[in-house]
Amino acid sequence: MGAINPKEDYSNIQNLTFDAVIVGGGGSGMRASYQLAQAGLKVAVLTKVFPTRSHTVAAQGGIGASLGNMQEDNWHYHFYDTVKGSDWLGDQDAIEFMTREAPKVVYELEHLGMPFDRNEDGTIYQRPFGGHSANYGEKAVPRACAAADRTGHALLHTLYQSNVKMGTQFYVEWIALDLIRNEAGDVLGVTAIDQETGNIAVFQAKATLFATGGAGRVYRASTNAYINTGDGLGMAARAGIPLQDMEFWQFHPTGVAGAGVLLTEGCRGEGGILRNKDGEPFMERYAPTLKDLAPRDFVSRSMDQEIKEGRGCGPKADYILLDMTHLGAETIMKRLPSVFEIGKKFANVDCTKEPIPVVPTIHYQMGGIPTNIHGQVVVPHGVEEGEFSAHYDKDTKEYSYKGTRDYVKPVKGFYAIGECSCVSVHGANRLGTSSLLDLVVFGKAAGEHIIDYVTKHHGDDYQPLPTDVLENTLKRIRKLDDSTTGENAQEVADAIRDIVQDHAGVFRTQALLDKGVKEILAIEPRVRNIHLKDKSKVFNTARVEALEVENLYEVAKATLISAAARKECRGAHTVVDYELAPDHPTYSYGRRDDEWMKHTLWYSSDNRLEYKPVRFSPLTVEAIEPKPRTF
Repeated sequence: MGAINPKEDYSNIQNLTFDAVIVGGGGSGMRASYQLAQAGLKVAVLTKVFPTRSHTVAAQGGIGASLGNMQEDNWHYHFYDTVKGSDWLGDQDAIEFMTREAPKVVYELEHLGMPFDRNEDGTIYQRPFGGHSANYGEKAVPRACAAADRTGHALLHTLYQSNVKMGTQFYVEWIALDLIRNEAGDVLGVTAIDQETGNIAVFQAKATLFATGGAGRVYRASTNAYINTGDGLGMAARAGIPLQDMEFWQFHPTGVAGAGVLLTEGCRGEGGILRNKDGEPFMERYAPTLKDLAPRDFVSRSMDQEIKEGRGCGPKADYILLDMTHLGAETIMKRLPSVFEIGKKFANVDCTKEPIPVVPTIHYQMGGIPTNIHGQVVVPHGVEEGEFSAHYDKDTKEYSYKGTRDYVKPVKGFYAIGECSCVSVHGANRLGTSSLLDLVVFGKAAGEHIIDYVTKHHGDDYQPLPTDVLENTLKRIRKLDDSTTGENAQEVADAIRDIVQDHAGVFRTQALLDKGVKEILAIEPRVRNIHLKDKSKVFNTARVEALEVENLYEVAKATLISAAARKECRGAHTVVDYELAPDHPTYSYGRRDDEWMKHTLWYSSDNRLEYKPVRFSPLTVEAIEPKPRTF
């Protein structure tokens, strides 16, 4: 295309400067922006949609915190459950930090005015949730702090009002396009496009924070909003940042069959039961203690197993029934009003009178941009005390380890929080309630670190921008503007979704994964040859979709390549080829701790994988040693 001349057709490009730029106006982004605005920093929040329409609004069930308002509870139990829920791929220092901070951040939200449900004594109402237990797995415990079944909605409105009060500057319906890095690799901001006008701007900042949410729309059937196209992941990958643990995708057990709309785990927390075609509450067979409140990967596999063995419901025997009829209309309308509405609208079912058909549906990515507990994006920088390894002794039935923690270095000026990040507190499987908790704990932590970073290390100074700051962005835009042939963006996006859906489901096989890798790599010419028929600039949704496809493609490659490489079963990654015999200590998962208790790191430039060890050492307590997961 020759030399870039911005004045040629984009003469009104602005260069806007801020102490911090936050990309994403959902729960994590607004928790961080509130922290920064309180400290008097000049903050810009770029958001694809109006903040209260962010996907956080879809979170229904609650925020996990060991308040102990309903039963005895403490953060040690919460810590244990989260490590076990992660199938020991979660980093125990980060998990301790999150679970210890949980009560504090919930009370902070309460003081900001978040309308939690209340007990008769005025304390915050808590409901049981999958994988949460008292006394290290002994019995289920109510830990989810809930605002009916609209907790995410309540959280977003609380944080938005708090940000408005503090004067946070929102750039609504702006889409970030590319990360700005200098020769040293420091991050200096982002380029972005205004959907309302089609104008491009450079957002220069001393600190750049990604809070862009997940990428669930890389699957054909998803509970995610249509805006969840992995924008932050795509930008980071194109800028040379690795993506971590992208093989791990959570299938939520209760998506409405045929619609994909989420029914909160709170349904089962309030006492809902999953039943097969015989009316049997089958989870009692798979998880005798926690039953329907086992972790999500466990429940989804159990549901799929029932369907595979011919006990599914309906004419095609392809779904399970979620039965809440025994709860009574009063409880459902008080605790689960949105579920009642969803059942009527998307399944034509009155859930007070009959069960709702459900199937496991893609819901959440456990992987993302690698970070530390301060939200700093980190990249590998060697390993302390030699390479890490874990060994399982069949005779003693104990694990031994060599080596210690991975040594990483932060990317200066770059932070990531929420679903787009991987700290890693979720490991191979996220517990319900940990998503909202992750948002507010690490949103606050990143905000605090950015305040320190900006005030102590920058003052009034901005690093100079690279001379080619707009080159990649304008090339992408102009390629679409100049296109005369090629495919429609929606067709290419649908092809990507079909490949991921068909090859990386609840149950996977090595042959399917290998085939998926070949197919996703073969689709690249189609991604690079998208035709934009409508060249207009004002609210051109076709242009937005074309730009999103590049991000979806990065996520799809990372998912399939990472999944094909991990030759074991762990958490949400179940490969039938590697399931183990019933007498094996890690049956029925096929977990191979001696070889695969490590994080994957995928690099976009050459589809290369590297690995780093799981961080086993918590901050203040003893580590939870790996063992078989039973519930």
